Amino acid sequence: MPAQIIDGKAIAAAVRARTKSRVSKFVLQTGITPCLVTVLVGEDPASQIYVRNKGKGCIEAGMFSRQVDLPASVSEKELLDLVSQLNADESVHGILVQLPLPDHIDESKVIEAISPGKDVDGFHPVNAGRLLTGKPAFIPCTPLGILEMLDHEKVHLKGKHAVVVGRSNIVGKPAAILLLSRHATVTICHSRTTDLPAVVRTGDVLVAAVGKAEMIRGSWIKPGAVVVDVGMNRLPGGKLAGDVAFDEAREVAGKITPVPGGVGPMTIAMLLHNTLEAAVRRAAAK
Repeated sequence: MPAQIIDGKAIAAAVRARTKSRVSKFVLQTGITPCLVTVLVGEDPASQIYVRNKGKGCIEAGMFSRQVDLPASVSEKELLDLVSQLNADESVHGILVQLPLPDHIDESKVIEAISPGKDVDGFHPVNAGRLLTGKPAFIPCTPLGILEMLDHEKVHLKGKHAVVVGRSNIVGKPAAILLLSRHATVTICHSRTTDLPAVVRTGDVLVAAVGKAEMIRGSWIKPGAVVVDVGMNRLPGGKLAGDVAFDEAREVAGKITPVPGGVGPMTIAMLLHNTLEAAVRRAAAK
């Protein structure tokens, strides 16, 4: 029997509706409207679409959205000066600098320049450290969305073996920490893992975030496993594919996320959640 499809669009819609309701109450109680500023450097088409969708999502949730467009030739100093101005702006609650940045700009410098309290992407080392040590933090949106999906699907993680393929700071590592915080036993795999298929096959829960189209085959999946595919790869001809060979995996897994329509919608939904949280925390600190 084919795996049950985890409907990321529907789960994201529920999260967004919940956030919209909370925003409305927050604005009524405080008179403050949460505001997200997105900074786009250059004219990468995919980044333009992401930023536009983030802004649209903010407005739909009843929040303010500002977009700052900078040319690809902008200097690192100019970008850091802008971040400094946004840090100081009391009306701004969340700052998101869209990645990737041009080669002449040090991404880590820019991420570290953002105030941890406005770092709604959850990439700042302070937030990463707080997540690692189990303290309240802004959590990167994609891993947070994955956890939200697993909760929605009532996937019990306690005592289960979760395998994460990919070790990026944006998805792999924080996803592993979140799964660990729910008492799963976690294995992080990567390109140098010996006999990767055999390790993946031990996972009751699999998070695939490796960035290679259909690398993980159906024969790698443990029967009945929950498969979360973070990959977003464009095949020749323009079709989108995940990191998991979906048709093969669906015949083996118990539950599986599709691409598109799985993890992708959750990322923006959790960004809106984080932006509201930033405004709530700022208001409570006053």
